[in-house]
Amino acid sequence: MAGTAAARPSGPTPAVPEPGCWSLNDRTVRERAEAVLENRLAARQSGVSPTSDSPLTLRPIEFRSDNAAGAAPELVDAIVAANVGSALAYGGDEWTARVHERAAEVFEFPGVQVFPVSSGTAANAIGLSAVCPPWGAVLCHDTAHILRSECAATSMFGGGAALRGIGGDDYKVSPSAVRYAFAETRWGDPHHSQPSVLSLTSPTDFGSIYSVAEVTELASIAHDQGLRVHLDGARVANAIAALGCSPADLTWRAGVDVMSLGAIKNGAVSTDAIVSFNAAASEELVYRVKRAGHVASKMRFQSAQIETYLTGNLWLRLAGNANAMMQRLAAGLRELSVEFVAEPQVNMLFARVAPEVSARMAGSELYFYEMGPGVIRLVTSFQTTDDDIDEALTRVAAALAATS
Repeated sequence: MAGTAAARPSGPTPAVPEPGCWSLNDRTVRERAEAVLENRLAARQSGVSPTSDSPLTLRPIEFRSDNAAGAAPELVDAIVAANVGSALAYGGDEWTARVHERAAEVFEFPGVQVFPVSSGTAANAIGLSAVCPPWGAVLCHDTAHILRSECAATSMFGGGAALRGIGGDDYKVSPSAVRYAFAETRWGDPHHSQPSVLSLTSPTDFGSIYSVAEVTELASIAHDQGLRVHLDGARVANAIAALGCSPADLTWRAGVDVMSLGAIKNGAVSTDAIVSFNAAASEELVYRVKRAGHVASKMRFQSAQIETYLTGNLWLRLAGNANAMMQRLAAGLRELSVEFVAEPQVNMLFARVAPEVSARMAGSELYFYEMGPGVIRLVTSFQTTDDDIDEALTRVAAALAATS
């Protein structure tokens, strides 16, 4: 799982806490955290359930996934506002009409089409089915979510389309890997799947991001060979916020034909979307989304969220908070000499910690995923606060001190 540390994104450095808030050398903070942690572990071992006013009680701090966060208040308000009177079903409502208009403004592309769906897997698999024939192959990184974590949904919705993993540093497809895949393809041979789509994931599942120049170069290589380009944008708002670019620059201007627009991880309620910049793909998606069971009868509640999400840069503000909180957390962990698998570029961090340290962290009500021996994943969200980060660092300091 080790990878080369990626360069940190450019732009202003987010504010970080004063070292005294969480420093391992702060005796008062360390002793308090150690005492709370020891009491919590002792209570668990003895089967005692601490009460809400007990000194053993610690509030949980969520770092497992941005999927575990709640709904953004603005998007809940949008659902409530749409819940007035009646409206035409299956996308014939005013909110869905406005979504296309809003997307055209945000992406600076008049012909853009938006198709709300209920999950990121649906957005990827159905979107890819519209640009890849059943005999085709989707090229993606070996670690891509569509290859590793979607149960071959693209193959199912694509009528058998193959998924073919290729390499590249920092969990990103490299130009040389794409060219090599083309060179070893037996073009025109019906015994072999024909590469038809290049799919890029940004941010990747390991938190690295493609620059605009990287997407542009890869898309150009793909288009020259007749492929279309797909962007898995489950956390694309985090990538755009980190890069400081326009949504258009990272998508259609760079050569992206179809993308999944992630919103659930960033505060939406069961609503992501397929965004198409390709007229032929858009025509297919009208039917493919319906056949896949994702044309919701009460689509207005999905569309109301997406419209609000894209209005006034709300999506980028929500993602910006998640990114800033990760930078705050990373700064504190560096002070504690925690080793990173790679430098966090968005709201996701993989760190190397000893099993006994991660056990103590978990015992102190820090929620995170263990990704393998000695590696944990921490993810911040639009809901994460400065207080969450400072308290988390206090608990990490205690876990490290208790095992040093």
